[in-house]
Amino acid sequence: MTSTENARPDFAPTASAVAAVVAGVRDEQLTGPTPCPDMTVAALLHHLHGLTWAFTAAAEKSPEAGGTAPQADAAALPAAWRDEIPARLDTLAMAWADPEAWTGMTAAGGLDLPGEIAGTIALDEIVLHGWDLAVATGQTFSPDDDAVEAVHGFTAAMSAPGQEAGREGLFGPVVEVAADASRFHRALGFAGRDPHWTP
Repeated sequence: MTSTENARPDFAPTASAVAAVVAGVRDEQLTGPTPCPDMTVAALLHHLHGLTWAFTAAAEKSPEAGGTAPQADAAALPAAWRDEIPARLDTLAMAWADPEAWTGMTAAGGLDLPGEIAGTIALDEIVLHGWDLAVATGQTFSPDDDAVEAVHGFTAAMSAPGQEAGREGLFGPVVEVAADASRFHRALGFAGRDPHWTP
């Protein structure tokens, strides 16, 4: 992502796709594993619940933006998560539709960040965790081309030599994928995910 203009994909299609996956999660799947190490489906849902709020605050440059990184605690998942997470996804998409969200400085996860970087990370988070949740619960997830392009660019850049410290806590070790893999599968590999992971 080299310019703010190139860093403004529409969050709405991804938000809708992730909301559909959330709606498809069955109660008996909440204790199941996900591609995120040591994170159950319920813990991943809690993480989504928190990060959608955190990155909405970042887009709005709210005084509450920043704080600590969103947690992933299955025991803390709100009872109304089926309603709250889709609503927060919609709010997130609307917040990042404002061009002002991508300008200046903001904060997220305890870090001060340029708006355009925060926006890219926010999209990356919902795309990757949308996929994590989908494969963990036996659902399909197909992010739109603009989202894939943004996430591919970000994950590829974060996989370059010298970016090891920046990956820590964000991505696992790069997973090699086939040379003819789709752009999304290459992005997953850059993000430390095996595109063929199954529970």
